[in-house]
Amino acid sequence: MLERNGPLSVGVVGNVISVRGSEAYVGLAANTYGREVTRPTVGKFLAVDTGANSIIGLVAEVTRRGLEDCKATGCEALARIELMGEILRSPGRAAQFRRGVGEYPTIGDPVRLMSAADLQLIYAPSSHRMIAVGHLSQDPEIAAHIDVENLLTKHFAILGSTGVGKSSAVAVMLRAILGARPQTRILLLVAHNEYGRCFGDKANIINERNLKLPFWLFNFDEFTDVIYGGRVSVPEEIEVLAELIPIAKGSYQQMRTTTDRLALKRREARQTAFTVDTPVPYLLQDLLSLIDDRMGKLENRSTRMVYHRLMTRIELLKGDPRYAFMFENANVGGDTMGMLLSQLFRLEPDGRPVTVLQLASLPSEVVDAVVCLISRLAFEFGLWSDGALPLLFVCEEAHRYAAADYAQGFAPARRALARIAKEGRKYGVSLALVTQRPAELDPTIISQCSTLFAMRMVNDQDQTLLRSAVSDAGADLLGFVPSLGTGEVVGFGEGMPLPARFSFLQLDDALLPRSESSVSQFGEIGELDRASFVKSVIDRWRGAMMRQSVTTCLDDVPPPAVQPSQTPVATTVSAIERGLRATAEPPPAPAPPAPGPAVPSYSSPRPW
Repeated sequence: MLERNGPLSVGVVGNVISVRGSEAYVGLAANTYGREVTRPTVGKFLAVDTGANSIIGLVAEVTRRGLEDCKATGCEALARIELMGEILRSPGRAAQFRRGVGEYPTIGDPVRLMSAADLQLIYAPSSHRMIAVGHLSQDPEIAAHIDVENLLTKHFAILGSTGVGKSSAVAVMLRAILGARPQTRILLLVAHNEYGRCFGDKANIINERNLKLPFWLFNFDEFTDVIYGGRVSVPEEIEVLAELIPIAKGSYQQMRTTTDRLALKRREARQTAFTVDTPVPYLLQDLLSLIDDRMGKLENRSTRMVYHRLMTRIELLKGDPRYAFMFENANVGGDTMGMLLSQLFRLEPDGRPVTVLQLASLPSEVVDAVVCLISRLAFEFGLWSDGALPLLFVCEEAHRYAAADYAQGFAPARRALARIAKEGRKYGVSLALVTQRPAELDPTIISQCSTLFAMRMVNDQDQTLLRSAVSDAGADLLGFVPSLGTGEVVGFGEGMPLPARFSFLQLDDALLPRSESSVSQFGEIGELDRASFVKSVIDRWRGAMMRQSVTTCLDDVPPPAVQPSQTPVATTVSAIERGLRATAEPPPAPAPPAPGPAVPSYSSPRPW
């Protein structure tokens, strides 16, 4: 059979001996299989010449089993190849590649290794839609290109274990996207304070020092999650908030249009046009005053404690310096929503189209709510702007915010990310997910990513999920995933011309992602000696937790008398403590009969 087309020509490795569906078997010649340079091994592409055209196949398996029927033809081994596309050649027209097979090969068709020209035609076409992100493993001289339109409009995900180069891969891809689509805005949520230097002067870095997310911008689910620190909420307190927050919003809007604040009327929730989720400003003091007023009208002690505990929770959060990004101007007012959207989504980029939001410095109890809020704002801005500004929303450690187990994580955050995944493309919002545990990521969300980049993974559950998510004909490449090198990846899906194994481009050392707080050893500290370094760490640690420490030790340390020189936060904490103790004391014994009605102790003015 190998003699059908004459002696074995240069580059030809065998002939087709069997065709079935989307796969074919190739008999490999003895004098070809032993070559050092042109070895048709697993993972390489072969071309089946069918006249003027060539069918492209990926070697999925090489074996010597089943050779009995074809030994007479001179076959040394059998190769199973997956048929994936074809190169079309017509007189007077340039050759072009297309996915899928129009005309299948026949028995005896010659099979050869892909030439550099064919690989260049497939993976590096001259088109404005393609961006170069790496080099093919089969031929390092050929650049690996990705269709940026399909990548953005149909979402993508980068998957891989810790230490395989995911962060560098993200930086390479985002830099390439910016080069091809400079009008695209990128919002990158970072869990470990990386990427601060990856984009040079094109990135706007947001962290706890310059992040301003006013509390009133959080919807009801997000705000209550902040109040209870991710723990189970108290239904009675939730009912109070649900009733009084709309009233507080209505009171603030009245204040903005009325000069005489004393003339303001308190409205019931049903009388205001606002809901608990309407993103309009209100004053935290107004909310606390409403709770206090309701508590003053109650006579049942247990019911009063519900209100009192709720006020205490809010006051403690307000006084915690870690939550200053939410409550710093809680009693000042002002509608800063437009300013915040401009900062997050770079509406006026000034040469900085990338926003890197560093989450590591935020309290862990509030990170889920912050991610939920940012995700929701990204989608709703695209919705209400009719997709006027293309936005790429990149979420690192996505499994933390959209867990597959619905009993874990923050359900509103999962719904916010799922909404972007399902509907975001209609409004110009693209989604990129980065995770080291794809098995723990909500399968509904990852199924919306039409392009997957799989880096090294050894966990069986992660590999199982990857196999279920990849429907491409090149799924046999998944066998390489456990043995990929650092920086190597197998790409599948709509963004790839064909599934391929390639290596990402190398970034300069100055652009590599690196945690800003990482110090590998004491020798890198600089001028500080070890004792000074440890002391500075302890000072930062205690400083960040100082207000929390004060408020959690109130029962152990008697409070000092409130002096005029005390700070407002200290005054508030002391007042809350006195109120707690006053409310917790048993009711006084009945007083002897005296003229005039007895006045309950709760009618006296409260410290807040």
